Amino acid sequence: MAVRESVIEALKAAVGPKGWIEDQAGKAPYLADERGLYQGESPLVLRPASTEEVAAVVRICSDAAVGIVPQGGNTGYVGGSVPRESGEEVVLSLGRMKRVRDLDPLDYTITVEAGCILAEVQRAAAEAERLFPLSLAAEGSCQIGGNLSTNAGGTAVLRYGNARDLVLGLEVVLPDGRVWDGLRRLRKDNSGYDVKQLFLGAEGTLGVITAAVLKLFPLPGESCTVLVAVADPTAATALLARFRAESGDAVTSFEYLARSCLDQVLEHLPGTSDPFDQAYRHYILLELAKGGAEAGLRDLAETVLSEALEAGEAHDAVLAASAAQADSLWRLREAIPEAQKRAGGCIKHDVSVPVSRVPEFLERATVLAERVLPGVRVAPFGHLGDGNIHFNLTQPKGTDAQDFLRHSEEITRRVHDLVRDLEGSFSAEHGIGQLKKCELQRYRPAVELELMSAVKRAIDPKGIMNPGKVL
Repeated sequence: MAVRESVIEALKAAVGPKGWIEDQAGKAPYLADERGLYQGESPLVLRPASTEEVAAVVRICSDAAVGIVPQGGNTGYVGGSVPRESGEEVVLSLGRMKRVRDLDPLDYTITVEAGCILAEVQRAAAEAERLFPLSLAAEGSCQIGGNLSTNAGGTAVLRYGNARDLVLGLEVVLPDGRVWDGLRRLRKDNSGYDVKQLFLGAEGTLGVITAAVLKLFPLPGESCTVLVAVADPTAATALLARFRAESGDAVTSFEYLARSCLDQVLEHLPGTSDPFDQAYRHYILLELAKGGAEAGLRDLAETVLSEALEAGEAHDAVLAASAAQADSLWRLREAIPEAQKRAGGCIKHDVSVPVSRVPEFLERATVLAERVLPGVRVAPFGHLGDGNIHFNLTQPKGTDAQDFLRHSEEITRRVHDLVRDLEGSFSAEHGIGQLKKCELQRYRPAVELELMSAVKRAIDPKGIMNPGKVL
């Protein structure tokens, strides 16, 4: 059913003349997802400038039973932030709400609105000589509200945890338009249910996050970035254990790159170069960080690498000698998604298994993929330190992308079945959205799904919050 004109006019009035977009060209960026998998429709994109305006919008939609699709930077991979094709939902973009409301260096907290770009939150913290550690490839365009709504992961999870681990308090507009002010800065608060956790990772299906109190940390006094050519994934896990033990757990990032990923980056992205004189099959990009001026991380890294070379775990290594060289090594890792996009059709898997079972997963999943899809270019990479691997498959050269992508459902089911056998998850950090709803039903126990549905019904009885997503 189309949204009534009277409702449209009321929504426009609620956000003012600068707070809505109605023409098709203006709406277009808000209606398509990052990967081009979903194209939705909506009569109106709303861009409120305050929590009060968000609450007014939600009240109007609640009264009229109109669906609301909350949207941050729209950088997600599972279609969770775009409306469906029916055109019966309005898009609620938080991009105008980008104030830093408070920064307290003594409390090690920063309070930000949902529309703040992640990189801007990092920058504000750094200017106060503090660290906000959430970091991912889209940090220049993704927004903190979306990061929290999807429980974003990224490259520093090993040391600092997922997005939900970085939150002390939230401000949320509930599905009936009431505002829950939970912007507490407390490190300890044992007063009943931890309500904020309901909204972290809920993908906008229970309410609209409008602001958050985030944890900050000391800026590292020293960091050390290393690219290591390892013998195999089993050797990589042994190397991780070595570095964690001998550094006092100073490992902030431990990223796996298959040679096929590096080849794609070198082929498709100008300005990149191979740091080694010869090709190896497996690489680890790791970063160490510690406070204090005398951390001695480079000496420690050299010692651990010597042990790993002697043990046959590592073949070669490059230690960044400057910030610029560290950036160039990180670019090789961060450019992988863009390189894979340019390399052709890509079937993506965002999975996690226990860290100790990553080598087994990579071996078995590669054999499986090559058996089902002869000639496929298996290009896995990701956060080996926390067990999250992006097991991506690129079409064979010289083949048609659409023909290749027709195998997505079959190969994805097989990969996810393997992940289940290894006690893992079919969605490590990208969420459910529209893409993985059937997977959630297939792989989660009935009692767990019943609990999720009960929470949804209790908080959003009219079902207006991000309808058609997750459940």
